[in-house]
Amino acid sequence: MAKVIILGNGPAGISAALYTVRAGLDTTVLGKDGGALAKAEKIENYYGFPGGISGKALVEAGIAQAKELGVSFIEEEAVSLGFGESLFVKTTAAEYPGDCIILATGTTRAAPRIAGLRDLEGKGVSYCAVCDAFFYRGRSVAVLGDGEYARNEVEDLLPVVGSVALLTNGKTPSVDFPAGVNIIETPIEALEGENQLERARFADGSSLPLDGIFIAVGVAGSADLAKKIGAVTEGSKIAVDENMQTNIPGLYAAGDCIGGMLQIAKAVHDGAVAGTAVVKALRKA
Repeated sequence: MAKVIILGNGPAGISAALYTVRAGLDTTVLGKDGGALAKAEKIENYYGFPGGISGKALVEAGIAQAKELGVSFIEEEAVSLGFGESLFVKTTAAEYPGDCIILATGTTRAAPRIAGLRDLEGKGVSYCAVCDAFFYRGRSVAVLGDGEYARNEVEDLLPVVGSVALLTNGKTPSVDFPAGVNIIETPIEALEGENQLERARFADGSSLPLDGIFIAVGVAGSADLAKKIGAVTEGSKIAVDENMQTNIPGLYAAGDCIGGMLQIAKAVHDGAVAGTAVVKALRKA
């Protein structure tokens, strides 16, 4: 039986899952929580709820519906995508292969407001270790973050670069990092350099010379993951065609991560399109 992996258990991901599982495809949804929607106190602009409904209740209802139909759910954080014999998703605990993967984890989290960060994007500031590590062979780099996503970026960099520092920007690391990584918890004041990153300057007046820094704050968004296997992105949006397919065969995206109106109704529509497109593609295979 063909296998579909869906990242994200919000409206887009669950909508896609309803179509793929009903078509007889082995469907697994990876997601740790209901995202921003689960935090919404009351939703009054979605069809079928005259008195409104909380985001948490809507998320839980969608998950319950999908489980009744046979969708499997795994509560793990996705940190990377890759190619093996098929596409696969790497989480904090395992790797999950799929004949098709649908990205529906919402928009990428905003980068922290650090002076110089935006100005130096593409000039030493990167968002994808597996994409750009090659350019920093034998050089000094840092990863900005403190959790599983940051650790995955560190592990991708260590075999390639000269040295890796972890900059937590005032936070305490929430996971263990490999030996040899210089962990600096001091808040960052600015990233500095003329036409290329040269250093990170900290709130205590100290600085760290750097050739590159990789941003991995919070968890990996859909666009972050898409970039890791060469999918075309436009800023924080994943580029897709009318079937929600990316330029990578077997990789689809739906919901807020592809841009447009950031509303539940659109996310449900996108998920339905992606799910039906995956069904058609796998039936032809």
